[in-house]
Amino acid sequence: MRGTIRKVSLRRRFIIDLMRASMGVPLITLSRTLDVKALAEARGSLQNAPGWAAIFAKAFSLVAKGDPILRTLYLGWPWSYFYELPRSIGMIAIARNDAGEDCILPQKVMAPDELPLDRVDALIRYAKTAPADDVPAFRKMLRVSALPWPLRPLVWAFGLHVPRQRANYFGSFGVTSVSAIGAGELHAVSPGPYILTYGVLKPDMTIDVVIRWDHRVTDAAVIARTLGRLETVLNTAIARELTDRQPQPEAKTVRAVAT
Repeated sequence: MRGTIRKVSLRRRFIIDLMRASMGVPLITLSRTLDVKALAEARGSLQNAPGWAAIFAKAFSLVAKGDPILRTLYLGWPWSYFYELPRSIGMIAIARNDAGEDCILPQKVMAPDELPLDRVDALIRYAKTAPADDVPAFRKMLRVSALPWPLRPLVWAFGLHVPRQRANYFGSFGVTSVSAIGAGELHAVSPGPYILTYGVLKPDMTIDVVIRWDHRVTDAAVIARTLGRLETVLNTAIARELTDRQPQPEAKTVRAVAT
C-alpha cells in the first residue's frame, strides 16, 4: 500500500524532542482521590471561576514552598548532583489548535504561589488563545524546534544539563490533564522532576490526582505526604482565596428616627 509522506511540523517536532529528553527519567506514579468539598463549594459559587489547571498549579507551588525537595532537580552531567531552586516554576500543558493543527505547548508560570490565583489563570487562558509567537514560552520552544538537527540536540543538551537553564526550560513541576474532554487517568512523562495530573470533579466532591516524579530525587513516602498536604491546601488557602472573591452584600443604610 502506498502512503503519503507528510512533513513533521514544528509543534510535533517539539513533542518528539520532549519525549526523547524524557526517556531517561525514571518516573514513578502515585495516585489518590482527594476530598475537595470546601474548594468545590467555593469555586461553584463564582460566575467566572479560575480553571482547575491554575488551581492545582498554585496549590502544588504552595506545598512546595514549605518542602524544598519539591523544588529540587536531578542533574547527571558532568557528575550527579541535586539543584535546589529558591522558587517553583510551573510548566502548564496547553492544548490548542495552532495553524490548523492540534498541539500541546507548555506555558511557563513563575512562582505560582506568589501570584493571585486570577493572575495564574489569566496566564493560562492567554496561552490558549493568543498567537503562539506572542507567548514567550511558546516562541522559545518553537524557535528551538526550527533549528536543523545538528544544532537542535545541542540546544536541548544545554537546556537539560545546565541547572539554571533546566529550570527555565522545563520548570520544577508540570501540570497536565484531559479532564476538559472527559474522565481518564493520564500518566504523562516529562524531563522535569514532578508532573501532576487531575481528573474530573465527581458528584461526591472528590477528584482523582496523579503525581509522577523522578525517583532519583525522592521516594513514595514524600509524595504520599505531598498529596495529603495538597488536599489541605486546596480546601484551605485556595478555597479562602476563592471565597474572598465573592461579592459581599451591600450594607443597608439605617436612618435615624427623630423623636
